[in-house]
Amino acid sequence: MAVVYYLLLLAALIASCHAQGTSSSGDRRRPWPASLAKLAADGKLRTDTNATVPASMDFGNITSALPAAVLYPSSPGDLAALLTAAYSTPGWPYTVAFRGRGHSIMGQAFAPGGIVVNMASLAGGGKSGAAAAPARINVSADGRYVDAGGEQMWIDVLRASVARGVAPRSWTDYLYLTVGGTLSNAGVSGQTFRHGPQISNVYEMDVITGHGETVTCSKKLNADLFDAVLGGLGQFGVITRARIAVEPAPSKARWVRLIYTDFATFSGDQEWLIAPLPGGAFGPLSYVEGSVFVNKSLASDLKNTGFFSDADVARIVALAGERNATTVYSIEATLNYDNATTAASSVDQALKSVLDGLRYEPGFAFQRDVAYEDFLDRVHGEEVALNKVGLWRVPHPWLNMFVPGSRIADFDRGVFKGILQGTDIVGPLIVYPVNKSKWDDGMSAATPAEEVFYVVSLLFSSVSNDLAALQAQNQRIVRFCDSTGIEYKSYLSRYTDRDGWIRHFGSDKWKRFVDMKNKYDPKKLLSPGQDIFN
Repeated sequence: MAVVYYLLLLAALIASCHAQGTSSSGDRRRPWPASLAKLAADGKLRTDTNATVPASMDFGNITSALPAAVLYPSSPGDLAALLTAAYSTPGWPYTVAFRGRGHSIMGQAFAPGGIVVNMASLAGGGKSGAAAAPARINVSADGRYVDAGGEQMWIDVLRASVARGVAPRSWTDYLYLTVGGTLSNAGVSGQTFRHGPQISNVYEMDVITGHGETVTCSKKLNADLFDAVLGGLGQFGVITRARIAVEPAPSKARWVRLIYTDFATFSGDQEWLIAPLPGGAFGPLSYVEGSVFVNKSLASDLKNTGFFSDADVARIVALAGERNATTVYSIEATLNYDNATTAASSVDQALKSVLDGLRYEPGFAFQRDVAYEDFLDRVHGEEVALNKVGLWRVPHPWLNMFVPGSRIADFDRGVFKGILQGTDIVGPLIVYPVNKSKWDDGMSAATPAEEVFYVVSLLFSSVSNDLAALQAQNQRIVRFCDSTGIEYKSYLSRYTDRDGWIRHFGSDKWKRFVDMKNKYDPKKLLSPGQDIFN
């Protein structure tokens, strides 16, 4: 990575010189229009390498692309000024990307040769503040919703809302991501089965479109923009405010992990847990996910969860040996409660009523009580630990898919019991079902056609110079799905050709997507890193 960094630095120096006027005859860069001169003079629109090089890399650590400049806005007005100039200036040469935490995998937050907007600048640099709520996070007086700037991190939304006794209903597993970033994709986690993804929990938004116009939108006001932006991969505008549904915040979570050695039993129990009861309500569980542990790395992967003790790990490994199981599965669930109003015996009884209906390996149910906020922020502890040993900022060739429920057993046989057998896996393999009825198909996010589909997240990390092998492995998995007719949808991925995007969205949704692009970003300037229209 050091070599890559210095190559990028050299390229950035060249780009910086070009941007400042020493351009070759073929360089299309030009001085900023008068409407942006003040942003440049104030140091908000920068071309120096200290700005452009960090904006050229992302969490994936796989690819890179230098922008010509980076905007550090101090208000949504700065964003509007940039996008107004981009739309109204004849021959405007720059694309524009909005970068939250840079947590993309393959450069989706890049603007090669264009302008990257550092959204964290709206939050005063993007530092998480536990002591006081950031100015751009406000809980309504009636406790019905929280308004949050698109640049705000979910960890800060959590802290500010819990301080008022409420919390958003739907989360991602990792909270150091921005509101605008996750809403531009979908935002999924173990709460999705009952509340839908994060995009299903938004009442209203302020969006600055590709025209530079600030538009307030909801299901009743400018609904086409509202639906397009949610899951819209940043193609139609930038989210500067989102009004997010909340519920009373519990204080505790009973955290449970159950062990299985048979996939059909594991997936059957998962689907039973997420099925609505008569009348449409759900059972007492607040969160349901699942993990897969491939035998070769079983012991180390179990330890890396941070949940199981060494004695637990030894018992599970011995069980796998007794069952001659090449793969072990775990359901992970929580039952949230308020310890000030709920007796421990009531929690025990409610959980027992659920566990009695499941078919996990007898004696292999593990549970603990944790603070609600600690459970939601559990991945951050892993980040801190991995950072200390230099294993967080490594290449992350992740593969995320939505797999139809009717084909998840085929995926298990072909991938978990097939392609991944005998491999050294670093990173969690996450598998859990969700209900399509909790998604709004009018929004841009693409999902399989079946009522129950699985979120499959293969979160590989390259720690031993094996990036090329992991990428080839991902391609084998995709080819397996394609060759066997598994009609999956990619999530957090990108395609490099138009046909791939058309297949992803389906012809009807693709037509609507194009129509909205032509309406709200007719110059095709926004979010070029997704490789959809450029």
